[in-house]
Amino acid sequence: MDLGLSEDHFSRPVGLFLASDIQQLRQAIEECKQVILELPEHSERQKDAVVRLIHLRLKLQELKDPNEDEPHIRVLLEHRFYKEKSKSVKQTCDKCNAIIWGLIQTWYTCTGCSYRCHSKCLNLISKPCVRSKVSHQAEYELNICPEAGLDSQGYRCAECRAPISLRGVPSEARQCDYTGQYYCSHCHWNDLAVIPARVVHNWDFEPRKVSRCSMRYLALMVSRPVLRLREVNPLLFNYVEELVEIRKLRQDILLMKPYFITCKEAMEARLLLQLQDRQHFVESDETYSIQDLLDAHTGRLGCSLTETHTLFAKHIKLDCERCQAKGFVCELCREGDVLFPFDSHTSVCSDCSAVFHRDCYYDNSTTCPKCARLTLRKQSLFQEPGPDLDA
Repeated sequence: MDLGLSEDHFSRPVGLFLASDIQQLRQAIEECKQVILELPEHSERQKDAVVRLIHLRLKLQELKDPNEDEPHIRVLLEHRFYKEKSKSVKQTCDKCNAIIWGLIQTWYTCTGCSYRCHSKCLNLISKPCVRSKVSHQAEYELNICPEAGLDSQGYRCAECRAPISLRGVPSEARQCDYTGQYYCSHCHWNDLAVIPARVVHNWDFEPRKVSRCSMRYLALMVSRPVLRLREVNPLLFNYVEELVEIRKLRQDILLMKPYFITCKEAMEARLLLQLQDRQHFVESDETYSIQDLLDAHTGRLGCSLTETHTLFAKHIKLDCERCQAKGFVCELCREGDVLFPFDSHTSVCSDCSAVFHRDCYYDNSTTCPKCARLTLRKQSLFQEPGPDLDA
């Protein structure tokens, strides 16, 4: 069969379009491969033959994987696959590990976990969508690389159950630093990710190799505030100054929140939406996401929170008369400027929320004077009357 190797490869590839059925294309591919082996290495003719071989293989793939009449949406194992329209982007199929040629092949992407595959590979998928795990059980493995050994897996891939070994026969065993389990090369592509357990215990942000499934799970979980650092590793605040600063800023913002939800101007200006990307910051100061810790490590979070704190304090103390009217006077000295619970030089009673100058509070007593007065008042109200001596 004439493969047209003597032609300029920019001209119409005659051999490509004359070989119209699969059997002819396979025969043409074999002949082209043989010609490539016989031609001088690195010669122009050999390069032209390689280009022609690529055209032939693409045409064969097109005949084996027609893209007509494919549904736009497919739902499998909680994956929600959408048919992709992009023809120019080259992707890799997560199932068969082969390249997806968008120009001639139909391919799908899961909107939940970004799993990509050929249309012909859809029915071969055996792993459920990772987003379902995130929705039902949003938590991290917080033991550092909890390895159990290949024998506990029966010397098989933890995901597809293909035979694996450390010697690479029949397939190389690759360890995932997040789960500690071993995977085959189809399920573990040596992707790199920050490991939550290493961050929480060691403040270590070095990316390590993880399986494809772990990579998708960590990507979906990165912004979820599920880490309670005071419970998992309270000593971390003793060694990481950035976390101490961020915790104080978060506590101050929580003290500012009651001013905003009762202030018409603040609600109209939507000041609390300054933290819409970190909604958990206006709900609690206990939980963190991995993204929070990454940004704290780089310094971005501290700068961002400081700017937000300054904006909020300016509204309460300078811009809004209603918020200013909700300030406090020190219960001890009755002197000085109006105080607010988020000021750095104040102390706040945890029982009655009274605000004092910090120096006044610690110089006089460790007991809140306002609470002491309330206690005495209650005691006088409930005190039983003594006997009537005149009677």
